[in-house]
Amino acid sequence: MSYFLRRNEQNLWHGKFSAFPEDMVVHAISTRLGGVSKPPYDGLNLALHVGDNPEDVLTNRKKFIQSLGYQVKDIVTPNQVHGEKIFVVGEENRGAGSLNYDDAIKETDALITNVPDLPLMLCFADCVPVLFVDTENSAVGIAHAGRKGTMQKIAAKTFSAMKENFGTRGKNCLVGIAPSIGVCCYEVGDEIRDECKKNFPDNFGELIQERDGKFFLDLQTANKIQLVAAGVPEENIDVAGECTCCKSGWYFSYRAAKKNNLPETGRIAALIALRNI
Repeated sequence: MSYFLRRNEQNLWHGKFSAFPEDMVVHAISTRLGGVSKPPYDGLNLALHVGDNPEDVLTNRKKFIQSLGYQVKDIVTPNQVHGEKIFVVGEENRGAGSLNYDDAIKETDALITNVPDLPLMLCFADCVPVLFVDTENSAVGIAHAGRKGTMQKIAAKTFSAMKENFGTRGKNCLVGIAPSIGVCCYEVGDEIRDECKKNFPDNFGELIQERDGKFFLDLQTANKIQLVAAGVPEENIDVAGECTCCKSGWYFSYRAAKKNNLPETGRIAALIALRNI
């Protein structure tokens, strides 16, 4: 299993997980390259809620979504609030949040569905995208696991929601943990260090690194640990291992923008959909 970037015929770069069966699912992690947004959102900003020109965002969305074989009006996206709510998406939700942020699924940080050709999309700028594929029961999911969501174990709860709604079993569940801020760059204070110790008491030493008297949190590994504890085999989990802050030329990064004294930044997107086969 591995994560890689591929440039497609529309000259956009897609992040992909090789373990996800291409005959069953369409998926991609966007980059910031190839869009029309102006600074500080320069590039392929796909979020409508960060102050960018909505017309530019919709142009970017059209380019990205069509590069995957869908239309913007097909996608379902939520108002992400760093919580733990998981929404089961049905055909009646098609288009929610696609053209207008106010129409998105309310206060939700994970989406799951077993409806074919219904693309689920979430936006990110350092938080961890977690993608799920149930190869036995034909279902997919996607979670927004920032620091708060990771501590609330939204990835494990998303897997549990797929188990409850679709009969997903760990042995048939493939998970991709996409690029996010890495332990190399994610410096945290005493309060967050203590929160990690409380929520991951058996793995605290693995998740918090101390360097030069400063503490750094490994969000990608924290999500992998909670998924294994929930019943997903470790060999079924692919961790991209790329840092969005280090690679802010490729991905939008809130921390990198802050270091450069920028007031805002854009958002990449993670998208997944079942093929209609």
